[in-house]
Amino acid sequence: MIDDLWYKNAVIYCLSVGTFMDANGDGIGDFEGLERRLDYLQGLGVTAVWLMPFQPSPQRDHGYDITDHYGVDPRYGTLGDFVAFTHAAKQRGLKVLIDLVINHTSDQHPWFRSARSDPDSPYRDWYVWSKTKPAHADQGMVFPGVQTTTWTYDKVARAYYFHRFYEFQPDLNTANPRVMAEILKIMGFWIQLGVSGFRMDAVPFVIARKGPEVSGKPDEQFGMLRQLREFLQWRCGDAIILAEANVLPEQDLDYFGDDADRMHMMFNFQVNQAAFLALATGRAEAVGAALARTRERPASAQWAQFLRNHDELDLGRLSPKDRKAVFAAFGPEPDMQIYGRGIRRRLPPMLGGDRRRLELAYSLMFTLPGTPVLRYGDEIGMGDDLSLPERESCRTPMQWSDEPQGGFTKSARPTAPPIGTGPYGFEHVNAAVQRQDPNSFLNWLERIVRMRKEVPEIGWGDFAVIETGAESVLGLRYDWRNNAVLCLHNFASQPLEITFSTELPELGGLLIDLLTGERSRADEAGRHRVLLEGYGYRWYRVGGLDYLLRRSEL
Repeated sequence: MIDDLWYKNAVIYCLSVGTFMDANGDGIGDFEGLERRLDYLQGLGVTAVWLMPFQPSPQRDHGYDITDHYGVDPRYGTLGDFVAFTHAAKQRGLKVLIDLVINHTSDQHPWFRSARSDPDSPYRDWYVWSKTKPAHADQGMVFPGVQTTTWTYDKVARAYYFHRFYEFQPDLNTANPRVMAEILKIMGFWIQLGVSGFRMDAVPFVIARKGPEVSGKPDEQFGMLRQLREFLQWRCGDAIILAEANVLPEQDLDYFGDDADRMHMMFNFQVNQAAFLALATGRAEAVGAALARTRERPASAQWAQFLRNHDELDLGRLSPKDRKAVFAAFGPEPDMQIYGRGIRRRLPPMLGGDRRRLELAYSLMFTLPGTPVLRYGDEIGMGDDLSLPERESCRTPMQWSDEPQGGFTKSARPTAPPIGTGPYGFEHVNAAVQRQDPNSFLNWLERIVRMRKEVPEIGWGDFAVIETGAESVLGLRYDWRNNAVLCLHNFASQPLEITFSTELPELGGLLIDLLTGERSRADEAGRHRVLLEGYGYRWYRVGGLDYLLRRSEL
């Protein structure tokens, strides 16, 4: 069963082919360059690589405006290059996930071109039209402040078309059976080429009913998710769907399915936003509360835990007071904020480059219940470029070395400029220098990744929040197969001593820190006293050396 549910104890690494590594010197990353860096990723310890869109596209929205769901953008290579990459990844034991962008297409897609050109086109009803502009056209924008409407008039079609995102991304009519059949074909095509699953983009919008008569609370068609899951399981039994669905906790089971027959994984936006509130305020209670709200899920389902990704840090689920606190701590300038709800910065600049806080944040992510997801460059502490528009600030090329263009390309004119100045410029922050420094952030994170894979209790086990007596300290205990792990994180800058019980006397009174070897023995009352540094963290094996004997029996 563990082999079948590989995603339960995985470490996922997200990257964009176009900004990762350029092999042919044209200034754009490509699959040949990515293939050359697979040994680096294997050495880092990740087990799955998630690729952002690489299909043909006008690139008006970082590839999420697709013109051919069955191709590879020539800038990145060919289908042959893609297959060579997936084969090389398989040789190294790496799974490959790709973005499944099926809520919309580019307005340059042949489907939409045909649909707009003729009312009798077979593709006309693949999109959502209205003869008149709906009264609610100024509601429901994904990018408020940038978008002004969700319905745009097309002069050729002589009708309005619906677009939840930008106007150049018309929504597909996913309720149309022919559209759904095409989506299944797309999934089957990439599975045949070596893909192990999909990160499904904008899931709530994909399954919501669409049309000029639709307004108010979304009406989701959850049967679509079961249809996708069923198809995938028949085609490839261990392939998965990782859903991007920023929904309220009471809807989680709607997306996972009561019988685990919908999405395999979901990003935990609730815990993500709570983690940043804790980092901003120094109080752990928000994380514990978010974990409690998102506890319920089928045993085979999994949360994906993350800190930052390719989009803005979305704080829309926080209260106005809490959102204001996070803005004040991590995005106080208007240029750092976006869409009225988020922050468009990478984590190291948000934390002021403080190594202690960075370690705390990533230690937390790797010990939250679920599967950790890294963003390329996280492992070296890459920064952002706020001179770039919108979310492009966090999408700069990978910094490989202190050579020109950060070693990303030999071209003097990269399609996207690496960060070249300031404390996060490639001369100061790059993989080559950090690989040689045993105390670098890269080597620290590599050790964390290795340790996380050796602690399956976090991915598989049940968890409980441990009372630590300190508002700044989060204590999480995991239990699985008669083994237990205890993780502590201090969100405050001041050191403090905490007293707690493992509540597992049958495992003995010994705790061994998996990262340092430090030991803690319980007193006669079964309680431990631990001194935590400011922003300190501990990963304890509960029961000490008895664990080795139990592991040998598994």
